Amino acid sequence: MTFRLFTTLLHLGLLFLSGLPLSAAADVRGTDVTGREVVLPEPARRIVLGDGRHLTVLGLLHDDPVALVAGWRQDKGLDPATEAAYLARFPALAEVAAVGAGNRLLSVERTIALMPDLVVLSLIDARDPQMAMPLQQLEAAGIPVAFVDFFTAPLDHTLPSLRLLGALTGAKPRAEEFARFYTDHLEVVSSRIAEADPARPRVFIHVHAAPTGCCATVGPGVFDDFITAAGATNIGREVVPGVMGNMGLENVLAADPDVYLATGGAHMAARGGLVLGAGVEAGAAQASFDALTATPGLAGLRAVTEGRAMGLWHLFNDSPIHIVAIEALAKQLHPELFADLDPKATLAEIEARFSPVPMPGTYWIPQQ
Repeated sequence: MTFRLFTTLLHLGLLFLSGLPLSAAADVRGTDVTGREVVLPEPARRIVLGDGRHLTVLGLLHDDPVALVAGWRQDKGLDPATEAAYLARFPALAEVAAVGAGNRLLSVERTIALMPDLVVLSLIDARDPQMAMPLQQLEAAGIPVAFVDFFTAPLDHTLPSLRLLGALTGAKPRAEEFARFYTDHLEVVSSRIAEADPARPRVFIHVHAAPTGCCATVGPGVFDDFITAAGATNIGREVVPGVMGNMGLENVLAADPDVYLATGGAHMAARGGLVLGAGVEAGAAQASFDALTATPGLAGLRAVTEGRAMGLWHLFNDSPIHIVAIEALAKQLHPELFADLDPKATLAEIEARFSPVPMPGTYWIPQQ
């Protein structure tokens, strides 16, 4: 053995004994939606979720996502039917610790006490001044934070966010499999819209739709992205500068949209609003939609009187499965162009190939 070879081996041995990595390739790394590089020594196995509903996003990547979650914040939690289904499949969900509730509140003390190897927060957290101090405290404690976004700019950020979670949790192949599925389905819609260049109907999006307090709506981002991808125009862009805002009923009537789109969920039952989502039977969904569109004022919209109204599950707004919503919207907005499109089959395939928990329910409904 030469002296040079001996000294090289000795140097590598000292690096190993000192705990220093022999190669950066041993690290787990990815870039989040804010452009920050996130580096972990190994795939994350104790995660704190800033948004509880992102458990279902982990479910697209892992057969047992609950095993990875040590804590979650409940300001954006799972809807009751989804949480019950996950709890039945994964009883350990009952042991996941709460680390905050209410809008953007996070208990740093509880989070640190859980000794997580990763905290996953939303892009909204990154931009919220209230989160500045908690983020500084997490950094000081040496806890890695990754920002994802399936809400603010879903068409731009969904796949980078999903791939980031795949990289940081050791699920790159599954993330790529879903990314291919998502891209293939989106391409069918986008390519036909681009080639046919149909007239873009003007859509009013009535979010959290109920007979009273009309009408909350959205500007750029979220459902606006879905509407644009499906070949239409969101009239809320003309009046709402931020993600969410309000249009009075008289302004909606004056705008005279071509299509009325209402969003709802189980949370709207208490307000007599549109009820859709997991565990909701078609008859109950239809009854709630019929009652909504019979409301004085809304019933007088040209879109409603001419049969161009639709209901959509509100929680498509924070999950990669919004690809199903885009298909359902495209089929409703351009029925001749997308006669062969089958969003129900797309949802069934997602459940069969990617989701650990089947979630039967009614997720969209056209006007009868």
